Amino acid sequence: MAQDDAVEHERTRRFRDAALPHLDDVFTLARYLIRDTADAEDAVQECYLRALHHFDSYRGPAMKPWLLAILRNVCNDEFARRRSEEVPTDYVQDEPAMDRTPLWQEAQASPERSMLRAQDDATIRRLIAELPEPFREVIVLREINDLSYREIAEVAGVPVGTVMSRLARARTMLRTAWNAAEDVAAPPSITNAKTTS
Repeated sequence: MAQDDAVEHERTRRFRDAALPHLDDVFTLARYLIRDTADAEDAVQECYLRALHHFDSYRGPAMKPWLLAILRNVCNDEFARRRSEEVPTDYVQDEPAMDRTPLWQEAQASPERSMLRAQDDATIRRLIAELPEPFREVIVLREINDLSYREIAEVAGVPVGTVMSRLARARTMLRTAWNAAEDVAAPPSITNAKTTS
């Protein structure tokens, strides 16, 4: 009995060492797919429970894509359940949980730059969250989780060509949305102001 406990303890330790470093990436994808912090946390917990349950049969690919593929299945199961009950909640722009996963970080030169950077980060997160699901998924997997095209294809269960196509469309959609957001936020041109003498 003690030997069984020792074996199970060692198995759990190996799983923890292999899987826990990817927890933030798994949560980030869950947050973008499910759009609700509490539900995303539940999905991540279910993902890790399933992964632990099947850890003995795990032979690859790399741990991160394997976990993300499990998470995607958990989220798809949740969406199927919700479709029969209710519509998923909409993205809330001011949700503080989104602040946990900044897309890009660099040293801030001044308080003004910090404020502008925070506004840009919030805009990027909002624009990504507004993408249709297949495009949102590939952008998060590529640009935030830094997966290769092949790894994304394994996670999403689609050919590499589809991944490349979706990424190209997602980037175009983001660029267009970003430009539109910049146009709205731009102050009136000083040269267009009429001066009176």
